[in-house]
Amino acid sequence: MLHGRRRTAGSRGRTGVALAALLVAALGTACGSSADSGGASAPTGAGNTAGAAAGATGGGAGAAPGVRAEQQAAARKAQLAAVKKWKLAKPPLLAPPAPKEKPEITTRDGFEVEGHETLPPVFTSIPTEDKVVFLTVDDGAEKDPEFLKMMQELKIPYTAFLSDYLVRDNYPYFKEMQAAGVTLNNHSLNHRYLPALSYDKQRQEICGQQDTMKRMFGKRPTLFRPPYGNYNEDTLRAAKSCGITAVPLWNAEAFPNRMDYREWDRDLHPGDIILTHFRGREDWEGSMPDMVRHVMKTVTDKGYAVARLEDYL
Repeated sequence: MLHGRRRTAGSRGRTGVALAALLVAALGTACGSSADSGGASAPTGAGNTAGAAAGATGGGAGAAPGVRAEQQAAARKAQLAAVKKWKLAKPPLLAPPAPKEKPEITTRDGFEVEGHETLPPVFTSIPTEDKVVFLTVDDGAEKDPEFLKMMQELKIPYTAFLSDYLVRDNYPYFKEMQAAGVTLNNHSLNHRYLPALSYDKQRQEICGQQDTMKRMFGKRPTLFRPPYGNYNEDTLRAAKSCGITAVPLWNAEAFPNRMDYREWDRDLHPGDIILTHFRGREDWEGSMPDMVRHVMKTVTDKGYAVARLEDYL
């Protein structure tokens, strides 16, 4: 699907809503489950994984050449052991260094609301020629300890968008995730369909989650993903008033057994944002590690590395 159509919804009849069908019908569940009421390769070549493993060991450029070589060999060995342990089809590819100059992020065509130029941009991919994609995980329903271990041992970066009503029964799980370097972002307090709410109630959902994130995790996020990917002008105005600077949506969605795509060619592109969820066997025919194995096989087979979203924002 390309950009689709938009409809009017939300308080005071504001126009510019991203239609539910645009986001949900094109990309499967998009947070709706029983739990919810061709660019440039890495500098050393697309197949290089040793550098990523070496970076994880802390072996800096200042180390002596012999020490660096030993660190890189040890890191490579550890990475290959993790790949074997977690039954990945092949080692993940190395993402290039974070860009020194961040790309300019603007609202995607067809996703505008009135006055969008002064509001946080809504986008589904990052403008880049790097052959990278970005993995994002929504809501917080499933707290699978194996997922945490798998992502830490494989050094796969991802970004989380949390809804408090699903997270509050196990904050320590997400604190452990944060301690491993994962950025925790805002997905609203209660995962409600925001365009149906007044501006004040939308603000309560978004700012209330900002306050909760600050209290529980020590920081107010700057990224917000509206539940189901649906928003209107009030949503973005409220988000901005709460300190949100960007609204990443997605261009593909990952499951344990398939990938769904937004674009007409049903494929990945440099800079695409991938959505998945904190889900388990109750909702999927598989576990979160199963999902990781499938998405990494898809991404790696297509010649992409998974990069850290925040490095490009």
